[in-house]
Amino acid sequence: MKLYIGNKNYSSWSMRSGVLLTAFGIPFEEVKLRFDFSEGSEWTRVIAAVTPTKRVPVLVEDDGFTVWDTLAITEYLADRFPDKAIWPRDARARARARSLCAEMHAGFTRLRTACPMNIEAFFPDVGARLWAEDATLRAEVQRLDAAWSDALGTSAGPFLFGEFSGADAYFVPVAVRLSRFGFPLSERAAAYRDALLAHPAVEDWVADALREQDFLAEDEPYRNSR
Repeated sequence: MKLYIGNKNYSSWSMRSGVLLTAFGIPFEEVKLRFDFSEGSEWTRVIAAVTPTKRVPVLVEDDGFTVWDTLAITEYLADRFPDKAIWPRDARARARARSLCAEMHAGFTRLRTACPMNIEAFFPDVGARLWAEDATLRAEVQRLDAAWSDALGTSAGPFLFGEFSGADAYFVPVAVRLSRFGFPLSERAAAYRDALLAHPAVEDWVADALREQDFLAEDEPYRNSR
């Protein structure tokens, strides 16, 4: 299989699927495309040929079958590799994991907008200002904290449902955001954030992101240069 992704430093959606595949030891070929939406760019030429959405990530099977959207990719991998517990085995835990992923998928708009993912940079001063000024953002972070704490209280951790699952891969990019902007979390949620960031598959992705040393101004609301 091939997984088409964008810049590792910025592409939170790509990170979900890339970390998931790596964490579960599923063999795949990574095809990284630089975010460049200009006419005639490699991005424009390549991505248009593999997905109608022209967005990443995209999973492509050997026979050319494509799956786009991170939820669909997670579900497909769970079906394709039933021996791997991509979703929790328990039916209720599985339903809760899917519920949390769907909530993350469709919500937390203010957090996504105000705090785009940027692995290589830390913005504690910006985070403090946003936290003081933006009630919507505070409410979204507090909802994340509550959702994580509730799941961890049932499972006893270290991940949401005990062992690492697709739900955890789904929350890795937001863990990056929370750490880079320094938003306050409860003790339980902070420990979970740190467990996500310390997972070997996440550390591998972060190391690759730091090696990119690429600056994309359209994804940098808080920096003028590297």
